[in-house]
Amino acid sequence: MKFIGILGSTGSVGQQALDIVKEHPEKFKVKFLTCDSNIDELIKQLVLFKPNYISINKSEAKQKLKQFINSKNIDCEILPFKDLIHKVKVDIVLNAISGYQGLEPTIEIIKTGTDIALSNKESIVQAGHIVIELAKKYNVNIFPVDSEHSAIWQCLVGEDKNNIKRLILTASGGPFRKLDKSKFFEVTKKEALNHPNWSMGDKISIDSATMMNKGFELIEAYWLFGIDLEKIDIIIHPQSLIHSMVEYIDGSIKAQISTPTMKIPIQYAFSYPDRFAIDNLDNNLELWKVMNFEGVDLEKFKCIKLAYKAIKLGGSYPTVLNVSNDIAVDLFLNDKISFEMIPKIIEETMKKHNYNKNPNLLDIKYLTKWVEDFIPNMVESL
Repeated sequence: MKFIGILGSTGSVGQQALDIVKEHPEKFKVKFLTCDSNIDELIKQLVLFKPNYISINKSEAKQKLKQFINSKNIDCEILPFKDLIHKVKVDIVLNAISGYQGLEPTIEIIKTGTDIALSNKESIVQAGHIVIELAKKYNVNIFPVDSEHSAIWQCLVGEDKNNIKRLILTASGGPFRKLDKSKFFEVTKKEALNHPNWSMGDKISIDSATMMNKGFELIEAYWLFGIDLEKIDIIIHPQSLIHSMVEYIDGSIKAQISTPTMKIPIQYAFSYPDRFAIDNLDNNLELWKVMNFEGVDLEKFKCIKLAYKAIKLGGSYPTVLNVSNDIAVDLFLNDKISFEMIPKIIEETMKKHNYNKNPNLLDIKYLTKWVEDFIPNMVESL
């Protein structure tokens, strides 16, 4: 039995993680759940999974939650987030918080010495140098939950890192793979959210449409696997059946192939080194469709180009890339900017910020605040 904590339990990844717990009650037990504000979904989870502890960010939602627990006489304690992380002992914590707000929780988990299943790629993107060093210091395993990085991890099991020739990240190409770049200004929110293969939350769906998600994954792979940037490639694989590959120095290539579902990487992070069956998984793969690849147009999907630039320049650039993308995506989702403006806003913010060669956590907080103030003012002036 593994005891599990889930941060961001009401989001897409959090809900799929709970589906896995539900399928394997003899293997996993939820000790705590957290969310930002979705009180109705959290109450449903509280009743079904009976966590010992719970935390919610919004104060008004917290009061409603407290009233519900008292009225139903439920044995569950509401704790502030930091108290919960440091008080409650579990075997692994899933960080499924979306966006740059996930960094501080990642660091707090690592400081407890608890292994982490990391869905929040932004933690690594904006502060990879800090997160990886802390994980080494506290002897913490970071198990990637991204389908691509989970695929690479699975392909590396039992292999010598010195034998790696390159990592190959696959990308579906998103909903606009075949759309001419000149049409990007016409893209609607509904179209951008309509991913052809994956069911995801709004933020990651837009990142997939701009392909910034692949830029983030490039940076994440660099830090997670300690591989030189020149040895990490990105290719488009529209079917999303090959989730990533590793090529070795003898010419062999290992690929992880499966139905496009987040349940597989989530469960592997929970169950490693074991594997369990997943209920109701449509795994009737049409393998004859698998070997279909395309190159990536870095001018069309400029967000990937910006990610390459950010990790090459290093320092504060990845932080600014990450935070400015979060804000630009939020502006698009709230109908404040057009789709084509997302990479333009990110690029301009990267240009205008004051470069810091080796930012610490306080520097990152300052940069985050600067970006949060800079972008709205810039958008107003356009």
